[in-house]
Amino acid sequence: MKYLSLSTKAYVTIMQLHKEVPEEKLNAVIKEFTGKIYQKPPVRSSVRRALRVKTIYKIDVLELEYPYVLLYVECEHGTYIRKLIHDIGEVLGVGAHMRELRRVKTGPFKEDETLITMHQLSEAIYLYRKLNDDSEIRKAVLPGEYMVSHLPKVVVTDSAAASITYGADLAVPGITYLHSSIRKGDEVAVFTLKGEIVATGVAMMHTEEILEKRRGIAVKTKRVIMERDIYPRREKEK
Repeated sequence: MKYLSLSTKAYVTIMQLHKEVPEEKLNAVIKEFTGKIYQKPPVRSSVRRALRVKTIYKIDVLELEYPYVLLYVECEHGTYIRKLIHDIGEVLGVGAHMRELRRVKTGPFKEDETLITMHQLSEAIYLYRKLNDDSEIRKAVLPGEYMVSHLPKVVVTDSAAASITYGADLAVPGITYLHSSIRKGDEVAVFTLKGEIVATGVAMMHTEEILEKRRGIAVKTKRVIMERDIYPRREKEK
């Protein structure tokens, strides 16, 4: 859940303008809020009210029917949409506030692709138990690997996977493949050659360093997910 809470979020929200503004001006001001922005959390928030820098990856006007503006916002975790809308209203010079908010994406999970209703889940279970039809339950229950699919990937040898399950950090010789743009300090997901999740950790080197070196710790293990002894360890490691 930690990796999901720190992942990119997307929202659909309704902004209510306090006065009418030309559509050209509205679009121009909204574009100014794409990229890095300064934001101070609202008074009623669970974090300290200090000025922070957040990233707005995308913000689009979906519909406009004065005084309501339907927006799609894709942003960094920890961004307050209510405050974003308030600030847009301030720059417009007419004021604005948020009327409705709906989260439609968290990391790899999207409302229209990976989420189902309880009714759909109930139907899937019925088909599986009564008719031995697992087609719908396979859509409803995704593999655990999906939860970290948005993290940079590092693929390791079987022996390295076995050592990691006992708490070892990942050394350079144990890597068979890695994402091309890993930076030191990035959270990464460690997979086996078969695509099974082994652990999550923190990169101790950039991708370029890992490719150049023959030894050293490339990833510091933070959380082991795979059970022990699924893959055999080398004799000298036992």
